[in-house]
Amino acid sequence: MIAQLSKLTITVYGADAGAMQGNPGPIQALFNPKEYAISKSVPWNPQASAGLDAPEMQFTTGQGESLDLELFFDTYEQGTPVTVHTKRLHRLAMIDAELHRPPMVLVTWSASLVFQGVIESIAHRYTMFLESGIPVRATVTLKLREARSATQQAQERPPQSPDHAKLRAVRRGETLQSIAAEEYDDPSEWRRIADANGIDDPLRLTPGLRLLVPPILR
Repeated sequence: MIAQLSKLTITVYGADAGAMQGNPGPIQALFNPKEYAISKSVPWNPQASAGLDAPEMQFTTGQGESLDLELFFDTYEQGTPVTVHTKRLHRLAMIDAELHRPPMVLVTWSASLVFQGVIESIAHRYTMFLESGIPVRATVTLKLREARSATQQAQERPPQSPDHAKLRAVRRGETLQSIAAEEYDDPSEWRRIADANGIDDPLRLTPGLRLLVPPILR
C-alpha cells in the first residue's frame, strides 16, 4: 500500500478561523517546499559593572522563532491564472475587517513541521505567462513569526520553584513581591528573599542591585 503524500498546509488558527470575515480556508501547497528554515534570536542586555573587563549579560525575554519557506505554484497545464492560489496566501497578510489585524496562522507538514504564528512578510515572483499575459507560474516567499499567548506558553511550560540558589539583578519597577512571583510563582514568598539579603524595607529596591534568590527545598 502506497502512503499518501503529505502536503504542507496553511490554515487560519484558533478563534480567528471563525471570526475572520475573509477566511480563505485551508491552503495546500501544490508542490511541497524543497527546504525551510527555522531561526530564533535570544536578546541579552549588557549590564555595566565597574572593574570588569566584560559586562554581565542579563536575560529579559526571548524572541519568537521565525519560519522561512518558499512555495512553488504552477498552473500552466490547466491554463488558469496562478493568482487564484497566490491571492489566497496574500489574504493572510492583510488586515481583516472583523479581526482588525491579519490573522494567526498554523503551518503544518505531517508531524515534521507544526508552526503557529503570523505572516511577517510575503513576496510573489511570477516567472511564466500565457500569451494573454496571464501568470501561470509563481514562487511565493514567506516569513512567519511565532505567536502564542502568554496563557498558552504558561500551560506548555508551567513555572517551577527553583531548587538551587541563584543571583539576579533588580529591574526598574520591581518589588520583592513581583520577584517572588516570578521566581517562585508565589508573591507571598518575598520574605524568603528579604531575609537572605538582609533587606529591612522591601519597598526600597535599587535597580541593578544583585539579589540572592534562595531555593525552596521540598
